[in-house]
Formats: sequence, structure tokens, C-alpha cells
Amino acid sequence: MGIQMVVFKLLKEEFAIEVTSVESIIKFQAITKIPHAPDFVVGVTNLRGNIVPVINLNKRLELPQTEQDEETRIIVVILKDSKVGMVVDGVTQVIEIEESEIEPTPTVTMSIDSSFIRGIVKIESQLVILLNLEKVFFREE
Repeated sequence: MGIQMVVFKLLKEEFAIEVTSVESIIKFQAITKIPHAPDFVVGVTNLRGNIVPVINLNKRLELPQTEQDEETRIIVVILKDSKVGMVVDGVTQVIEIEESEIEPTPTVTMSIDSSFIRGIVKIESQLVILLNLEKVFFREE
């Protein structure tokens, strides 16, 4: 049996995370800023009575910022018994892949931090970067 992945956009690139980590995908909604939070933390939002921290995934991955529009979504994930929202530029599809289709992150001699990346999958002519959410959220700064 394959692995189901939610595919989403950051800038013009496609990324994916496992469906099993996703609680919900919601339209962008009101967020309350938190003083002295890291720059990638947008703030907190009220999700069905629960206060959920929200991060800007572009900033967390050190990508250029984009403007919010009608396609902007918050993907709410559950990690280590905590809910966290990730702002993404849009959700494109849910796909099923086999573990054997995941190619390792290419190694390069430059000092690129690839700890956030679980692997890369080819979908038709597009390359999709699979994120390691544990590293995205819990990496030591």
C-alpha cells in the first residue's frame, strides 16, 4: 500500500507531507501576533475553540515571501501531540506514492541544509520535495 501525500505550493515549487500528519486544511483566517516570537511564527489562531500556533513555512524554509491571496491556506498538522498551522501558498492535490518512488536528497559539497527534506518524488514532469516535519518544527536553532 502506498503513502498518501498532500501536495502544496510555496512560491512556484511543490512540496508534500504525509496525509497522516494533517488534521485539516483551512482558508487563511485571523491570526493574533505573539510578541518576541521567532520571525517565522506568524502568531496564533482560534481553530474550532483550540488555540493553534501558526508558522510561515516560506520563512521557516528561508524562501522569499509571497503575498496572501484567495489560494493561501493553513495546513494544520499534528506532531508530538501538538497542533501547528503552516501557511502555504496553495494546496494542489493529494497523491499516493510508493516508498520506492522516494529518491534521496542529492548530496552536494556546498553547505546546504537539507535536514528538512525527506526526499524527492517525480510526479509526471514535476519534482515534489517531501518535507520532514519533525525537522521543520523541532530542529534546534
